[in-house]
Order: sequence, then structure tokens, then C-alpha cells
Amino acid sequence: MWSRRSIADARDRIGERHDGSFASPCAAQPCDSGAMIRCAALILAGGTGTRFGGLAPKQYELVAGKPMLRRAVEAFCKHPRVDLVRVVIGAGDMQSYAAATTGLPVSEPVAGGSTRQKSGLAGLESMACDPPDLVLIHDAARPLVDGPIIDRIIDALQTAPAALPALAINDTLKRAAGDPPRVADTMSRADLWRAQTPQGFRFADILAAHRDAAGSDLTDDAAVAERAGLEVALVAGSVYNFKITTRDDLAHAERIMLSDDVRIGNGFDVHAFGNGDHVTLCGVAIPHDRGLQGHSDADVAAHAITDALLGAIAADDIGSRFPPSEERWRGVSSRIFLRQAAELIERKSGTIVNVDVTIICETPKIGPYRDVMRQALSDSLAIDVGRVGVKATTTERLGFAGRGEGIAAQATAAVRIPRSS
Repeated sequence: MWSRRSIADARDRIGERHDGSFASPCAAQPCDSGAMIRCAALILAGGTGTRFGGLAPKQYELVAGKPMLRRAVEAFCKHPRVDLVRVVIGAGDMQSYAAATTGLPVSEPVAGGSTRQKSGLAGLESMACDPPDLVLIHDAARPLVDGPIIDRIIDALQTAPAALPALAINDTLKRAAGDPPRVADTMSRADLWRAQTPQGFRFADILAAHRDAAGSDLTDDAAVAERAGLEVALVAGSVYNFKITTRDDLAHAERIMLSDDVRIGNGFDVHAFGNGDHVTLCGVAIPHDRGLQGHSDADVAAHAITDALLGAIAADDIGSRFPPSEERWRGVSSRIFLRQAAELIERKSGTIVNVDVTIICETPKIGPYRDVMRQALSDSLAIDVGRVGVKATTTERLGFAGRGEGIAAQATAAVRIPRSS
């Protein structure tokens, strides 16, 4: 069986087995997750991109500083419902592939064929000995695919054997004839859709359909499914999930990627003092003659920062996501909440620009622990410590904090999200 590797495990595997060899069929990575639904992603990157006009296949061209293939693969590696990612590559591309995917938790690549259909079949056959329940087949030339599209495809596969994202055609369609071409007639655009990827399938169905269609020259996997009589559901695609075919397409993708949306979130939290010998702030235990009361570790600063991060992406608040009514959160480190908020931002292909927290209390003194707290937040959120601000103030003996009844914290977070997300 397969499971999604943790980020830490993925980092431990950087550089592993990029030795120029291809995976043999049935080389899926084993695990012991026991997950009820196993979903694999198959990224097709075996084309030569002749229309693109580059020296190397277009999937290895940089899009806003990252290889096109890497951007496509990252979307699936980061998605919590995808358990395994495998790439089908062209002959002679192993070195380019290794450089483009360094550090990503991908399975061994598979050699593709001379057509898209042959490459798809090769990838499916490589999983046949330990098959997933579902497989998502995606074009490497669509680097702006996002998590919500992946979710919609997986959801659709609960009621249909196949699904694809699509956009309704809004332009008027003309059929041409002659050389040079002239308009022959105007076609109806009613019920016409532009197909995108990833296209999702129940694995056994699409493998059987591909085997039966071997030797055909169908242009996408949904056509293979249609040929086999499988019903294909349509879900909403995205105008950003376009296929890069020409250099103009690449320039358009870069304009989108470099046109980010910066969002600001605020968070505020309060915890009362109770029995204890320390307080935990920003993940750091600080000796004190009292502790803070709370269901988790009562880290008031981490809670405020978590709410600020969730607010920046318009997600629900910390109380809804980690309710105190649930026993599993009792006594846990609030660094877990910070990490999960950061992972939600990653799913949107976003980055944390900075976080800033002000701790409001008379005691304990925060100054001696400030740098340690900044470093702890930096580690929890995987951002540079230079992007973390920790300050402290008092209320001049006014209010509950001034009376020494508890501690409050107020936080602000800035998050950068690609407009494509």
C-alpha cells in the first residue's frame, strides 16, 4: 500500500536514486498507511515540444524561476489527498528530470512512448502490480494547476468512473476551408467545452481502456475512457490551468505567476493565568510562578498568529479548525496549529511574507526570550527568522492584563498568493 510521505521525509530523500536509471513496472513505493482511498498522480512529461521551439523539451523550461515540470509536480506532491506522484519522461531526459524534481517526494520515473497515449499506458502499467483506487493523469505543460481543481476531480470520482476539468467555449467558432484558409461556415458553440487536465479515473477502468485502445492515437485519456464506454463527468476548470504550447503561452504564465496577491490577516487571543510553573509563548517554555489555562498548551501568542494566518487566506478560525471540544487537541503543542495553517497556505501555492506578534502582559518578562521565540516561530512556519517579529508591551497596570490576570496577544500576518490560485 502507499501513503503520502511527510515533508520531513521528503527532505531526507533529496537526491535519492537519480542515477540515470528508469523505474521498472510495478516499482511503486511501499508503505503501511492503511488509507481507505489511494490516489496516484501520473504526470506526462515525455513530449519533445516541437512547437515550442526550445533547445530542450518545454517541460524543463523555467516558469518564473522554476522548471515547468516542477511546478506541475509540486501541486500534486503538496495535495493531502494524493498519495503517490510518478512522472513519465522521454528517452534521454533523466538528467533534466532529476534536476527539475530534486527534493520532491516523487516515485521513480517511467520511460514514455512515441505518443501521448503510449506514454499514458506505460505509466499506468508501472502501477498495475500495486494499483491505486484512483489515478489523476496530468500534462506537465499545465504548471498552474491548483488544489481546488484536484479536489473537484477526486470528489467527482466518487460518483463517476472518470472526470475532467473543462471550460465552456465563449468564443464564436468558425470552420475554415481552402488554402489560404477562408471561413467556410459558423459553428454552434452550444454544449462545447475545452478539456483540461488532470483527468481522473478509477484505476482499473482506465488501465483496461488503455490496454484495449493500444495502437490508437487518441489525444487525451478522457477520449480513451469514452471509447471504452465510460461516463466522463465535467467539473469546473480554471482559465489559469492552460497548456503552455508556445513561447507566448510561457510569457503569459510568467505574468500570472509574478502578479501575486498579498493578503493581510489579524489574530487576537487571551488566556487566563492558573496553576503551573511556566507559560508557553511562541512554542517556548518560559519559567513563571503561574501557568496559562487552556485546552491545548495555551500558547496565546501562537494562537493569535495561527488566526492571523488563517484570516489572510479567508479560512475558518482556530476555534473552528481545532475545537476545544475535541479531546485530540488536549495538551498538544500549538506549534501543530501553526504548521497546519502554513500547510493550508502551501496548498494555495502561497508563501508567508512575514508574521508579527505583540504579547501583552505585566509578567513574565519577554525580552530575554525574544530571539529564541522568533527562531521557534521561524522553524514552525518554515520561514526566515528575519520575517518574524516578536514584541511585548504592558497596559500600564490597566485592565485584566494589567491586574496580572492573564496574557493577551495580537498578531498580523502577510501572505503572498499567486493570482492563479
